[in-house]
Amino acid sequence: MIDRSVTHATFTLERLYSATAARVFAAWADPEAKARWFSTPDADHELDFRVGGREINRSRPDSGPSLTFESLYRDIVPDERIVYTSVLHVGQDLATASLTTVEFRPADRGARLVLTEQGTFLDGREEPSWRRLGTGDWLDALGVGLGVGLGTGGQG
Repeated sequence: MIDRSVTHATFTLERLYSATAARVFAAWADPEAKARWFSTPDADHELDFRVGGREINRSRPDSGPSLTFESLYRDIVPDERIVYTSVLHVGQDLATASLTTVEFRPADRGARLVLTEQGTFLDGREEPSWRRLGTGDWLDALGVGLGVGLGTGGQG
C-alpha cells in the first residue's frame, strides 16, 4: 500500500544569459532547439508551442519506470513571458502537478530569465528539491546551448 502524502512547494530560479531576450525565448519556442537542452537523446520529445499547445517528454531510465512530463501552454507573450501547467507521471502514477511562469527580462549584458514553479508533489514520487535541481540543470543546459550562460541566482 502506498503512503499517501501531498507536499506543496514554490521555488524561483534565475539565470543571466549574454543573449537577447528574443534569442533566449526562441530557444524555448523552437522544437529542435528545445529538445537539445530540455530532453535527452533517447527520449521522445514533442513540442507544439502555442497557447493551448502541448509539450510531451517521454523517457525510460536505465532502471525504473518510465517518466512522462506533459505541459499545456496557458499564456505566451513573445520575448517576455511563458506560463504553462505540467504533470509528471512515473509509470502510470501521477507524481506532480505544477504551474510554471518563465519571464524574460532585459539585463545590462543580455537577458535575465526568471522561472517560478508552484508544485504539488504526490505520495513521495518526487521531492521538491529534486525538481528544483533538475530545473536548474536544464536552465544551465540552455545557457550551454546558447553558448552564453553568465550566472545563476535566486532562491525560493
